[in-house]
Amino acid sequence: MGSKNKLKRFKENENFSNVIQPGREEILSGSLNLKGKWRAEIFKNQNPLVLELGCGKGEYSVSLARKYPDKNFVGIDIKGARMWRGAKTALEEGLDNVCFLRTQIELIDCIFEVDEVDEIWITFPDPQIKYKRTKHRLTNTDFLDKYRKILKKEGSVHLKTDSEFMHGYTLGLLHGLQEEIVYAHHDVYGNDHSPEEVTAIQTYYESQYLEVGKKITYIRFNLK
Repeated sequence: MGSKNKLKRFKENENFSNVIQPGREEILSGSLNLKGKWRAEIFKNQNPLVLELGCGKGEYSVSLARKYPDKNFVGIDIKGARMWRGAKTALEEGLDNVCFLRTQIELIDCIFEVDEVDEIWITFPDPQIKYKRTKHRLTNTDFLDKYRKILKKEGSVHLKTDSEFMHGYTLGLLHGLQEEIVYAHHDVYGNDHSPEEVTAIQTYYESQYLEVGKKITYIRFNLK
């Protein structure tokens, strides 16, 4: 994407009613003032609150919002130019149960209140295979502790990925921590028992992975 296109999208994001772009200091100081108020202030209802972390172009967030009009969705990513696509689509379709938050994922426990979130989706994250990058892996123990803090006690985390490494790493970690694994499979399209919400929605890149025979893995787990 050219720099002119990026600048244009950044500018449009500023005027989109469904895009929230707080500064880091605004979040850390508490002046964003949305913690514990997402349902009331943003969605104007008390429906379940679902986050998609590393939402990219927002394809999954938008598709989930279409499929589940009785839930509220927040797509979170630091890449505003990518997020623009999902935000624009949601506005064009009049989807008022999805919005986009441009921020760093490690700040989510400063943005959402304890027990405020019902579900978290992590779709096709960078597996951060190199050892020096493990602190950025979205299912490491530090991130799991953040999710544990903001999730309701019965809340679930969904991990959908094309990375066998990420799948195996997360399963091993969860077993070691004795967390509850609700469902896990290394090939969701290769069996008849995968949850419908996992196979019914495909991102553009996911469909490309499937075309070349790459397996898509999935884990749903609950945190104590």
